[in-house]
Amino acid sequence: MTTNQQPATTRAAGTLSDEELARIDAWWRAANYLAVGQIYLMDNPLLREPLRDEHVKPRLLGHWGTTPGLNFIYAHLNRAIMARDLDMMYVMGPGHGGPGPVAAAWLEGTYSEIYTDVSRDEAGMRRLFTQFSFPGGIPSHVAPETPGSIHEGGELGYALSHAYGAAFDNPDLIVAAVVGDGEAETGPLAASWHSTKFVDPARDGAVLPILHLNGYKIANPTVLGRIERDELDGLLRGYGHTPYYVEGADPEQMHQDFAATLDRCLDEITEIRRLAREEGRTQRPRWPMIVLVSPKGWTGPKEVDGLKVEGFWRSHQVPFANAREDDAHRAVLEEWLRSYRPEELFDQDGAPVASIRNLHPAGERRMSANPHANGGLLLQALRMPDFRDYAVPVDHPGTGTVESTRVLGTFLRDVMGNNMTNFRVFAPDENNSNRLGAVLEATDRAWMAPILPEDVGLAPDGRVMEILSEHTCQGWLEGYLLTGRHGFFSCYEAFIHIVDSMFNQHAKWLKVTDDIAWRRPVASLNYLLTSHVWRQDHNGFSHQDPGFIDHVVNKGAQVIRVYLPPDANTLLSVADHCLRSRQYVNVIVAGKQPQLQYLSMQDAIVHATKGIGIWQWASTDAGKEPDVVLACAGDVPTMETLAAAQILLGYFPDLRLRVVNVVDLMRLQDKRDHPHGLTDPEFDSLFTTDTPVVFAYHGYPWLIHRLTYRRTNHQNLAVRGYVEEGTTTTPFDMCVLNRIDRFHLAIDVLDRVPRLHAVSAHAREALHRKLIEHRQYIRTHGQDMPEVRNWQWTGHAGPSTSGPNPLEEPEP
Repeated sequence: MTTNQQPATTRAAGTLSDEELARIDAWWRAANYLAVGQIYLMDNPLLREPLRDEHVKPRLLGHWGTTPGLNFIYAHLNRAIMARDLDMMYVMGPGHGGPGPVAAAWLEGTYSEIYTDVSRDEAGMRRLFTQFSFPGGIPSHVAPETPGSIHEGGELGYALSHAYGAAFDNPDLIVAAVVGDGEAETGPLAASWHSTKFVDPARDGAVLPILHLNGYKIANPTVLGRIERDELDGLLRGYGHTPYYVEGADPEQMHQDFAATLDRCLDEITEIRRLAREEGRTQRPRWPMIVLVSPKGWTGPKEVDGLKVEGFWRSHQVPFANAREDDAHRAVLEEWLRSYRPEELFDQDGAPVASIRNLHPAGERRMSANPHANGGLLLQALRMPDFRDYAVPVDHPGTGTVESTRVLGTFLRDVMGNNMTNFRVFAPDENNSNRLGAVLEATDRAWMAPILPEDVGLAPDGRVMEILSEHTCQGWLEGYLLTGRHGFFSCYEAFIHIVDSMFNQHAKWLKVTDDIAWRRPVASLNYLLTSHVWRQDHNGFSHQDPGFIDHVVNKGAQVIRVYLPPDANTLLSVADHCLRSRQYVNVIVAGKQPQLQYLSMQDAIVHATKGIGIWQWASTDAGKEPDVVLACAGDVPTMETLAAAQILLGYFPDLRLRVVNVVDLMRLQDKRDHPHGLTDPEFDSLFTTDTPVVFAYHGYPWLIHRLTYRRTNHQNLAVRGYVEEGTTTTPFDMCVLNRIDRFHLAIDVLDRVPRLHAVSAHAREALHRKLIEHRQYIRTHGQDMPEVRNWQWTGHAGPSTSGPNPLEEPEP
């Protein structure tokens, strides 16, 4: 802190009795001792003999600097939980301080209940120390293996959004969310302070943010740790909080001040709830929060080798790294460990002494055992309407124009109506733009800020969560899912990349928890990506990017699923499946613009269930070996593929053509690599072992090659997709620019089917003329040619648009 700042610190000596003070301080010392032991030791856990080199780990990993603060807060939260019988969770933004919550869970007994080899005795303590950041052990951060955690914290910025997601629809829950002052510099965290405008005290839980100012990051001071106190205070009040400050380094004074401040904040939360629930107060309250200002690396060595450590960035990770080889460093470590007086904290067997062992609430009131932090325990299946009731009539494949996501919106409306306490939809100001506005017939948008008379669809108890921050939407949804509820996230396809890294963290969490027996499955994270690349012609190049699919496919096969339904009925079937699923990240890509419909509901169910299949009504190879396979994945590529098929059959009625449509993208992968993958015989039966395949794909074409590179017929696979060509133009021109349009696809077939080489010259000329005519037409009229924009599937008869006729020479 700068020297000219005047502390605005809460002072309330005498809040704790001498006995309470001694017990809390002893618990804190025990947690700190266990944390240091996890970072440094692999033997001699109770220092029953002098510390020798072989007692110290050969590789020292972990973060000490934030850990004593996390332990300090945990001790005081436990006191409050017991005194008030609170239902409380602990979200640690500085999750790299992993030794702290692991130590707390061990002291509470939860850790030993789950991991019986880490018993509460000397042998268990040895195992607790050895396993930390050790091969075959546990990570150094607050990982899925840590009881009581829903927030990994290895990547910073998401503590508050996760905490608020946990609090939504949990009226009795209080989520204590520690925000590190380094984390507070991130964009996602800065936006998530605005969650105060969306939490309803009448039906939601409460979040108690605790901004931990220890002043330093890895090697630099923190911004919030160095600004003037009145500037910091104005910032936090501007976000909607009443901040209370606890500052110092003296343990006795800090215990007393923090206890008093915590009680004051909890009293305010109780009163806010009472006013909302008993008196019906609907205006947004000013929620309390705590700013804890304490030294970084508190209680650690003040100096090592003549250099400042406590209260400085050198304590951020491992304060000194040569305790195994350097006798002087090892002496510093032993002195540090003995400063906690372990002989007072642990009995002869190595168990915590009774006064520490009992300084925690019982059973599920322990934060390390709170069922909300293992949300699958609380998960209830959604009460689902029958998606078949929302079917779009399809009298003939490839006709009609329907906004598929608008149809999905009516289904989601009734999912919402049936599940008004455990289902929410999330969108960064795009719910209506994505044609999901029907959900507002069941609920309003959540909104605790002022509401004007002309506003539509805003209410404190709304369940549609919209804030123009993809990070905050993602964080809310993750917190909501991990505490046992269900959700649905719609976003413009190009901008879902904003949460690439958050998706990474959640997918990795799911993958790890699949192998943790005590972690119960949670509802899947469901994305709808719409306003997609092929219908961003009006917005231009910046809005055109289908690459999130590629990013998703990098993750573990047991976790990720990608669906590209071609029409409304298939989209309904896919969405129903995804909402019922567990432990996945489901990515659904579907356009919101009017588009052709292909499958009746029954056919759509069969097709979506198979995930891939031959469209026999569009194929002409029944009982014969095909001349070419036309494959497609995605709504626009499907339409262009069918149009190409119709053009080709207009010229070559005897062409043996097979149309294969892909809904579940992972069906293309080898069965050995993904549970949805096709076996080689299954793949070969669809795509053959030697026939040319022209594949029109929604995204970047190289992903299809990556998924199929081991297949027998891969060398005959030609993929068309998005190749970073785009501008403000017409919808069809987007396809032309990326060579995924019907004319280029038809030319591809002429190039790749040997028997057509000698007879296709006139067709090839006409197709090229059509491309020229298209370019001339859009530059003159500002829209696509009528035969393109009005095209529908008419079967194999080949009417006027099935085969281009010779054209007049276009004017230059």
